[in-house]
Amino acid sequence: MNNIETPIFLKRKDLTLAYTLLRIVFGINFFVHGLVRVNNMGGFIQSMVERFQDIAVPSFVILVFAALITPVELISGFLIIIGLQTRNAIIAGFLLMMPLMFGVCLLQQWDTASSQLIYCLVFFILLAGCSLNTLSIDQVIRNRK
Repeated sequence: MNNIETPIFLKRKDLTLAYTLLRIVFGINFFVHGLVRVNNMGGFIQSMVERFQDIAVPSFVILVFAALITPVELISGFLIIIGLQTRNAIIAGFLLMMPLMFGVCLLQQWDTASSQLIYCLVFFILLAGCSLNTLSIDQVIRNRK
């Protein structure tokens, strides 16, 4: 006899809600990473330069990149929360993760690298699921056109 299991079908409205909630909570996480550094950007940048002083990466490269981390986290996180330019904000965050991953691997901080892989997976899910981004400002703008 055939033992064919009935496939589980996910409802679009549930997927849309799950996507929206993941987008918002992840955006909050990313936004707050940037927010807590705003008042101490100089200290944050200096600490990054010091962390990499024994690595064969020129300090000016670390300095420039460290100066970009806070605004990228802050702006992309906020845009992800509200669902405006969501795809671009996700891509910006994803691109930020690449040099961050490179840096922590150079420092051999494998626990941090593992955490960053989780961020990359969430970015992947959010980017791959952009068609579910219907509870967003992006969708309101699309509906007006």
